[in-house]
Amino acid sequence: MASFCSLNPVLGLGFCPSISSLNRKDRFCHFSPKEIKFSVSNVREIPRIRPKLSQRHRWASFECKGKNSDINDGQDRKDISQATLIWRAIKLPMYSVALVPLTVGSAAAYLQTGQFSVGRYLALLTSSILIITWLNLSNDVYDFDTGADKNKKESVVNILGSRTATLVAANLLLGFGLLGLIWAAVEAGNIRSILLLLCAVMCGYMYQCPPFRLSYQGLGEPLCFVAFGPFATTAFYLMQMSSRELCYRHPLTSTILSASVLVGYTTTLILFCSHFHQVEGDRAVGKFSPLVRVGQKAGSEVVNIALVTLYSLLFILGIGNALPLASTILCALTLPMGIFTVDYVKKNYNVSDRVVQFLKLLIDACAPQDNEKMFMAKYYSVRLHVLFGVALAAGLVIARSEIGYYYISRYARCAFL
Repeated sequence: MASFCSLNPVLGLGFCPSISSLNRKDRFCHFSPKEIKFSVSNVREIPRIRPKLSQRHRWASFECKGKNSDINDGQDRKDISQATLIWRAIKLPMYSVALVPLTVGSAAAYLQTGQFSVGRYLALLTSSILIITWLNLSNDVYDFDTGADKNKKESVVNILGSRTATLVAANLLLGFGLLGLIWAAVEAGNIRSILLLLCAVMCGYMYQCPPFRLSYQGLGEPLCFVAFGPFATTAFYLMQMSSRELCYRHPLTSTILSASVLVGYTTTLILFCSHFHQVEGDRAVGKFSPLVRVGQKAGSEVVNIALVTLYSLLFILGIGNALPLASTILCALTLPMGIFTVDYVKKNYNVSDRVVQFLKLLIDACAPQDNEKMFMAKYYSVRLHVLFGVALAAGLVIARSEIGYYYISRYARCAFL
């Protein structure tokens, strides 16, 4: 069926030619708002007489640049290279959610015992990376099944063209990752830690895999918080302590509990920001993420409130001596990155929202958001997550050293005087 766009001539706009007057591969009419000028002169320039079909494309006020999505599946309004798609599919920055809980948990154990096992740390890191890879691959598989990733070119299933191969690879990685975690727990002499990590893995399964798929009910953020916060961070803390030390000391302190809450909080922020660029796709397949429920405008305000809550909580935990002073000060230094993340989300949401409202006045459809810009929102939240986690872990390590703690305390007193 021919694609035809007709707009009100009173606004100074002409007609978009049908398929028969264009190349047969063209179906969709794309136009740039910059080329449309609302003025009286535009109205006068439009002929009163209906033009011939062969002349309409020269008198149109906007250009139709059609592309058949079935034929040119590798192109969008902005061409994305294959290398970029592969980089996005790998999601290398997202593996910080494996690095930060382990590093913070190990630093908290070092604060208590003064010991650190490099071999155990590397084994846990490798196993965690394998499990996060399973999480990403299986997420692509099950989103492919529901149609959520139908237009997501960076999906591993779409790149490889095989759902079965992706799922088999994901399950193998999960198996190897669990074996590594079990070995580390046995080597540390603490079986309780592996129970916490199994609970974290189960949260990941319930998040995306059938029959649960709790992310489709908007419950992904709570699962993410408990999985990477209290479960994973606390488990890594226990694995860096020997069983003998656990007999003489209470294993769970206010420090590790507070640190795990902060790690889970910043990890959840990453997941929340990752929904901004795929609201329309989620809504189309019935995936009721928080942003689908509240909308992007309210979502941008949620990010602002979340950052205020994060640093307020940090200040409260520092005042209450639940966190060392060094961690409180170093984490507070990440505030500029937090402010930048909030400003970026608000700025680019407002821009894309104005574009959407403008397009809705012109065509009888909901135009997509500026997904290329909103896509980067989650990566800025990843940067905040990494900086905050490194600062938190560094503060825990410094607090163990009397010399480092002395200089941090002296700096703090000078700052408040």
